[in-house]
Amino acid sequence: MKKKNMAEKLKRQLPLHLMLLPGVIFTFLFAYIPLYGIIIAFEDYNPLMGFSSPWVGLKHFRYVFGLPGFVNTIRNTLYIAVCKMAGGIVVPVTFALLLNEVANKTYKRGLQTLIYLPNFLSWVIVAGLLLDILSADGIVNTVLGFAGIEPIFFLGDKTWFPIVMILSDIWKGFGFGTVVYLAALTGIDPTLYEAAKVDGAKRWKQTLYITLPGIAPTVILMSVLSLGNVLNAGFDQIYNLYSPLVYETGDIIDTFVYRLGIEQAQYSPAAAVGIFKSGVSFVLIVLAYYLADKLADYHIF
Repeated sequence: MKKKNMAEKLKRQLPLHLMLLPGVIFTFLFAYIPLYGIIIAFEDYNPLMGFSSPWVGLKHFRYVFGLPGFVNTIRNTLYIAVCKMAGGIVVPVTFALLLNEVANKTYKRGLQTLIYLPNFLSWVIVAGLLLDILSADGIVNTVLGFAGIEPIFFLGDKTWFPIVMILSDIWKGFGFGTVVYLAALTGIDPTLYEAAKVDGAKRWKQTLYITLPGIAPTVILMSVLSLGNVLNAGFDQIYNLYSPLVYETGDIIDTFVYRLGIEQAQYSPAAAVGIFKSGVSFVLIVLAYYLADKLADYHIF
């Protein structure tokens, strides 16, 4: 009987597994097979010798950690990534709560679509827009000039650059988070609001004691799952906008690896940095899923 049930279950699920097959093959070819290449972090890699280059152990790790700008790069990465994560939670939750109070459904849907659109734009396009808007003769500095404020070199000033990176990333992505939290709001039982009204609770009290606790599991889940990206401060964004003028506060691990490995052809040190980042990210992802299980009862399997 059990064998028959297993056969029926396998027959029923076979089309689903076949649908997954192209993705599994793609992942195996482009994610698992290239892992062999990490061996170059432990060699004095020479493209002519390939993987037969001389073995040097941890030499490149010591070299990279000894570089004067590497610690600063990690600090920049953590600062920008953590601020993006915090803003990526607070702004969408706030906007979802405000949008949920809009009674006009047509206006609500139109606004929801409008804020979601930037999420589909590539950073190449957004970077071009920011370069025009924040340039010395752009609209922002023009408005500041009317107010008697001297033009600010937003993308060339080491103080302003990380702020622009954080705010532009939040602006581009908060539409997606808003949709997620609006979906969570629809799952709250309407009778709870009706009971609160009967008890004399105003909108603020309803939000405080019903709405926020109702979406709290989703907020916790999104927060802990984002921990795995704490070392991903946004290569596409920063690479398209930074310059040597802002390396001190804008250089992150990914751009550092790109310059080291692609521009300077130091393949082994670049691979060493990549392994370091991957190891830390792996630990953070494991921690994130553990916290998701404990705090939000979220399970993958």
